[in-house]
Amino acid sequence: MIAYVTRDGEHRYPVDTPIWRCPETGAPINLTAGDGLGRGDIDAAERSLWRYAAAIRVDRSARVELGEGCTPLIPVSLKAGRVRLKLESLMPTGSFKDRGMAVLVAYLKSHGISEVMLDSSGNAAAALACYAGASGIKCTVLVPAATSPTKVAQMRAYGAVVDLVEGSRQDVAAKALRMAEDGVFYASHNWQPFFIEGTKTLAYEIWEQSGFRAPDNVVIPVGYGSNLLGCRIGFDELKRRGEIDRVPRLFAAQPANVGALVRAFEAGADSPVAFTPKPTVAEGVAAAKLVRTAECVAALRDTGGGAVAVAEETILPAVRMLAAKGVLVEPSCAIAATGYAQLVAAGTIAAEEDTVVVMTGNGLKSLDALME
Repeated sequence: MIAYVTRDGEHRYPVDTPIWRCPETGAPINLTAGDGLGRGDIDAAERSLWRYAAAIRVDRSARVELGEGCTPLIPVSLKAGRVRLKLESLMPTGSFKDRGMAVLVAYLKSHGISEVMLDSSGNAAAALACYAGASGIKCTVLVPAATSPTKVAQMRAYGAVVDLVEGSRQDVAAKALRMAEDGVFYASHNWQPFFIEGTKTLAYEIWEQSGFRAPDNVVIPVGYGSNLLGCRIGFDELKRRGEIDRVPRLFAAQPANVGALVRAFEAGADSPVAFTPKPTVAEGVAAAKLVRTAECVAALRDTGGGAVAVAEETILPAVRMLAAKGVLVEPSCAIAATGYAQLVAAGTIAAEEDTVVVMTGNGLKSLDALME
């Protein structure tokens, strides 16, 4: 029976009443392990992530389908080696966040939630604004005042109330937590496990598109880590079902100026490591203090993967390099390509290995950065 559960297993709650953290301890909550997916469970008639509905634990009647999922997986030759790029940047709102929001909003709608709120650096806010609006749910999003104007315009176009908050990304999160205490449901992609229930379909899709095999490595640009955790859960479920014999090595790429997970991983820490963040053009992954540090570190460590810090001066050149190959992505996403090159140079990944590099956000969202 599906339930909310804390990581230590000490607290368990039914999912009939939506919550976003443990009411007793304030700790993040997860969902109990799912049954996963076999290739015979795929609904081949569906051209969206809902082809995996047999393993997505939400009320199917509440979903709003906008074509999320089924993104291309294309071979590309980079200087460091030949990889396959997973173009999550081609989602309905232009980022991988649509996977999680499509599932989370369906869950909330099916349980009578009529108003939601979220803090974000941009992409998650756009995704929530889109899916909430399409579901008839009132939506307020809090974003840093320095968020790209194109992203803010996108959120407002979907009908969301946008609150531009001065200060750091952590200041935005702090204001959202205060609003949550006042009673507005906090549909946070960082806290709410039904969001990760959606992002696990990335693993299913890579597996299916790879001929029902797992790649050797998956390199993911990481902010708070919902895509990383989704991949860990999805591939774990496939392994338990006997569909794959091993989970790919998972690698997180982060900007060196704000690499909270890199620092925790290198320190072997299960809690945030204190540091002073610096400005980065990779605004979408500028998370200085993770909600799920222990789980993210475990996803890297247990799969034999790792974390790599990308120097600020290499980020925009990586955007231009990918664009020259026909793939226009935002800076927060391009760090995965540079991270892959660093991992190959260090001998951590061999150039001949089958490596998937996840492209998480569309470059059209960050044209102001590219123009500068």
